[in-house]
Amino acid sequence: MRAVFIGAGAIAVMTAHTLVKRGHEVVIIERDKDRIDALSEELDCGFIHGDGSKPAILREADPEQTDFLFCLTDNDQSNILASLVGKSLGFKRMVTRIEDPEFEHICIGLGLEDTIVPARTIGRYLADMFAGHDLLELSAMIKDEARVFSFVITEDDAGKISGLDLPRDSRVICCYRDGKFMLPRAEDEVRVDDEVVVITHSRNVPDLEKRWGMRTQRKPAV
Repeated sequence: MRAVFIGAGAIAVMTAHTLVKRGHEVVIIERDKDRIDALSEELDCGFIHGDGSKPAILREADPEQTDFLFCLTDNDQSNILASLVGKSLGFKRMVTRIEDPEFEHICIGLGLEDTIVPARTIGRYLADMFAGHDLLELSAMIKDEARVFSFVITEDDAGKISGLDLPRDSRVICCYRDGKFMLPRAEDEVRVDDEVVVITHSRNVPDLEKRWGMRTQRKPAV
C-alpha cells in the first residue's frame, strides 16, 4: 500500500517508520528543507518539498496511486484545508489531525471521513489506565463487513430516530447533543445539529453517502 504524509512531526515520522518497516511505500511532504535533509538519512521513503495544502504539490504525490493521505501538521486549519484539497484531487482516504476539538464538528460537516485528536486520545487512555480500566477503542472492534457512519441532523432529518429510514442492517448506536453522549431508543427524537452514529453493513455505505456523505460521512474520531 502507499501512504502520503503532510508534515514531518513526531507522529508522522513514527508512523512512516512503521509503515516502511512493513514494506509499504511512503512519501512525506514537508515545507522545511532542512527537516527533509535530516530525515532522508534515517527514512527510506520519498520526499516532496512544499506546502501540502497546495493542489500542485498534492498532484505530485500521485493521488490515484495513494491509499491514505495523512494530514498531520501542527496547524488544524492547514490540515483541514489539505484534506479537502486531497479529497477533490481523488485521494482515496484522508486522515485529518486536529488539536482543537471545536473543529471536529466542522470536519464532520465537511464530509471528512477520519479525524484524530491526539491529545484527547492520549488523555483518555491515561485516565483509563489511572482508573485501572483497559477499554477498547470502537475502531478496534469494527471488523469484517461492519462499518461506522455518522452524520449531523438537519431540519429535514429532525424527528424520531425510527423515522430516519436507514438501510437494512443499520442501527443507531449513539448520539451526541451539545457534546454530550446519549444512548437513544427508537422512539426518542433527534434535533437539528445532533450527531448520529450508525453501525451498518459495508454494502450500505454508498446509500448512506448518497444521502448524507457530502456533508457528514466519516469514521470514528480518536
